[in-house]
Amino acid sequence: MTSDKRLRSAVLVVATLTAFMMPFMASAVNLALPAIQREFSLSAAMVNGIVSIYLLSAAVALVPSGRLADLYGRKLLFTAGVVLFSTSSLVLGFSNGIVWLLAGRVAQGLGGGMMMATGLAIISSVFPAGERGRAIGFNVAAVYVGLAVGPYAGGLLTEALGWRSIFLCNFPLGVLTVVLLVLKVPGEWADGGKGRFDGLGAVLYAFSLVSFMAGLSLLPALSGLLLVLFGAGGFVLFTCHELRAPFPLFEVRLFRDNRVFAFSSLAALINYGSTFAVSFLLSLYLQHVRGLGPGTAGAVLLWQPVVMALLSPVAGRLSDRAQPRLIASLGMGMSSLGLLLLTFLGRDGAILYVILCLVCLGIGFALFSSPNMNAIMGSVAPHHYGIASGAVGAMRLIGQMCSMAIALVVFALVLGSHGEQGGNHPALPQALTICFGIFSILCGVGIVFSLARGNLRREWQPAKENHEH
Repeated sequence: MTSDKRLRSAVLVVATLTAFMMPFMASAVNLALPAIQREFSLSAAMVNGIVSIYLLSAAVALVPSGRLADLYGRKLLFTAGVVLFSTSSLVLGFSNGIVWLLAGRVAQGLGGGMMMATGLAIISSVFPAGERGRAIGFNVAAVYVGLAVGPYAGGLLTEALGWRSIFLCNFPLGVLTVVLLVLKVPGEWADGGKGRFDGLGAVLYAFSLVSFMAGLSLLPALSGLLLVLFGAGGFVLFTCHELRAPFPLFEVRLFRDNRVFAFSSLAALINYGSTFAVSFLLSLYLQHVRGLGPGTAGAVLLWQPVVMALLSPVAGRLSDRAQPRLIASLGMGMSSLGLLLLTFLGRDGAILYVILCLVCLGIGFALFSSPNMNAIMGSVAPHHYGIASGAVGAMRLIGQMCSMAIALVVFALVLGSHGEQGGNHPALPQALTICFGIFSILCGVGIVFSLARGNLRREWQPAKENHEH
């Protein structure tokens, strides 16, 4: 095996490990929340905060980390993210109070955001255009494996060893990743020139994002709407500042001048916004409407991430040979079809029908995600890899928050005071049907943007001189 092939294999292994760690943690912790709530006597709002503060911290770190990585080195920021994520996991494993728990989750989210912003950028720096889609496909597959394994592993670990063991098991994975980085991944990638870091832009971005996401979590209350508008206004100020800044935190002109990047990013936002809440909604349906136990419901929901994990590398490889917009648009069409089929579930929907819908969604998301990421990373010059990678992660997390916000707003309007829990409310099937209908329409709109992005010109090649042995 040549040195280039060894380097690519090592990069793919470390990027895949970290791509697994963050979604595994996010999904496994959900099973430990009742135990954490009992131990610390927490309110429901505080329990929700344990989850949301992790995602919010990751989202805040994404764009600044991408810019820092382009300026000072992607491997440096990636390694720092792994160290922060792993160390905070160790601290969380020994936390004995809610303050330490929340502080650890903030640090863990920041580390996760740094990993998310740089892992894809490093893959794009190492793999040439003709091989990049396949590598991204394996990376995406690792995300879905983490989502699939997390709930089962989280439940088993919590029951056998206590909730702290979920955090502790991430530490050895982090140590292994750092060892591989030091021993098997020499050199560095930094294509951002000698520019400066835009501190004011980072503050505006964080302030706007926190306001926007906090507002989404409070909808449909008036305070939530005001915070959303406040955050949106902050993003307008951020955009104006970035257009004037000599060394912008985020190259806003990419959205104006790069059609493939802009429409691919928008398609990602729409896709995550219309699919992320499906597992939450179907969990309510299977347990509260169909009367299944948590274990059986989890086994049914497992079909979607398993299909995603199996097909993502295949879809990524296809996007190296055909135009990504065609494969991604087909995937979004499959997702829209799966969501449309879910609107016909009703109160007595067959479990086999649910599984078929989940398989359809799994195929759709696998066909969309890897090719769409390949299109985003392939549409920018190497010195923008970190920024593009951060944008992908930001679209994912903002889309996920929007997806849950849509579901909770529908629940609040249809179920009234039972909106947040769903429970055994007789109107629950109606609320689910409305949600699936909205998401299906959103996916349909996303197909238009996905097709309108145009063809990817495979012109950017990672420059070998950027990698210093």
